[in-house]
Amino acid sequence: MNPVVLFYLAASTGVFMVANSLLKIYAAKSGSLTLSASLACFCVGNYLMVRVMRENGLGLALALSLVFQLVAITVIAFAVFGERPTGLQVAGVVLGIVSISMIAWPQGGAS
Repeated sequence: MNPVVLFYLAASTGVFMVANSLLKIYAAKSGSLTLSASLACFCVGNYLMVRVMRENGLGLALALSLVFQLVAITVIAFAVFGERPTGLQVAGVVLGIVSISMIAWPQGGAS
């Protein structure tokens, strides 16, 4: 994965985290402006993901994105919103990291 694609992946993950955080705030307090901002962030995040998909294909792009988001949203839920994952949920996050490592692992000479 080249640095530009990695940038788009990181940027999309960041944008999706902002969007999901805004949805959490909307769920607690409502407000059409918060909902509109969240939806706009989702649009930007999806645009960035299309760029990642062009370079790496749908399967790898979405697998990477979903696990990155899983880890990032767990950290945000813990640090910002005070949620505490159970041991089983933490194990799931760790397994997600292991699985994405296996999916993204370079295949050597295989094409």
